[in-house]
Amino acid sequence: MEFRSLGPTGPRISALGLGCMGMSDFYGPADEATSIATIHAAQEAGITWFDTGDFYGMGHNELLLREALKGTRRQRAFLAVKFGAQRDPTGAFLGFDGRPAAVKTALAYTLKRLGTDHVDLYQPARLDPAVPIEETVGAIADLVAAGHVRHVGLSEMGAETIRRAHATHPIAALQIEYSLMSRGPEAAILPVLAELGIALSAYGVLGRGLLGGSLPQGRGDFRAHSPRFQGANLVRNQALAAALAALAAERGATPAQMAIAWALAKGPHVIPLVGARRPERLAEALGALALHLQPEELAALEAAVPAEAVAGTRYDAHQMALLDSERPAA
Repeated sequence: MEFRSLGPTGPRISALGLGCMGMSDFYGPADEATSIATIHAAQEAGITWFDTGDFYGMGHNELLLREALKGTRRQRAFLAVKFGAQRDPTGAFLGFDGRPAAVKTALAYTLKRLGTDHVDLYQPARLDPAVPIEETVGAIADLVAAGHVRHVGLSEMGAETIRRAHATHPIAALQIEYSLMSRGPEAAILPVLAELGIALSAYGVLGRGLLGGSLPQGRGDFRAHSPRFQGANLVRNQALAAALAALAAERGATPAQMAIAWALAKGPHVIPLVGARRPERLAEALGALALHLQPEELAALEAAVPAEAVAGTRYDAHQMALLDSERPAA
């Protein structure tokens, strides 16, 4: 395993993280025993970063991690937790709550579900437009001072919000969708992260599976309603995936490995999250660590999958409107 620093003075973290969302939600049914085996395999491979959210399966994902990381395994895990998303009993999203009291309440429940006395990185999943980011981050800073949180993070925030948050308390990492198919952060957000010494936790590095050849798998798979998986958009995007696959074949790698290797090569502050739900998919993802792409290979990949050629937004219109990271700079 390779390791990367979480900011200039932060801890050393595995260069790849395991995104656990799909083990509980959004990608259809998952087998719990297989999920735990995948988490164990990740630890044996040297992965330390495990990404979850208190709203993944309405707490199921945190309970799953509690079971998988029992005993001394917790000591080898860097737990990154997102919070703030509000859901009803059907699973529908109701909005986001970034009020200080809600922040502290959410963490209390998270600690209980995870069976731990602290989380390593605590991140609002989205910006609550009704609450200044200074208040939300200030509440997490209180939790840091009390020893319940080690580091403060953000998720899907824009450049201005990142600066305001960082001025309130040092931000260790920003989580955002970043891949060959989602290059939006490069214009304004990545320069701010580099300037402030903030790590990038990149999710969706396989374009929600498009770049690895995965398609929606029946009921419960949100991709069936994603614009990039619809009609003509899907046809265009599959053509881009085929171009990536051709380059991967030349290198003797799988398309998924090439997509992950691209993200790894975008800077020492980038930590791609892989959403493997089975040990064999995790093993494939780990193969990306051996690729070490050269500048000319990166250029060839970006020419094969041009950012402007991707068809469809990464979320539907309602979800896109909730993304502070997608708002035009002032």
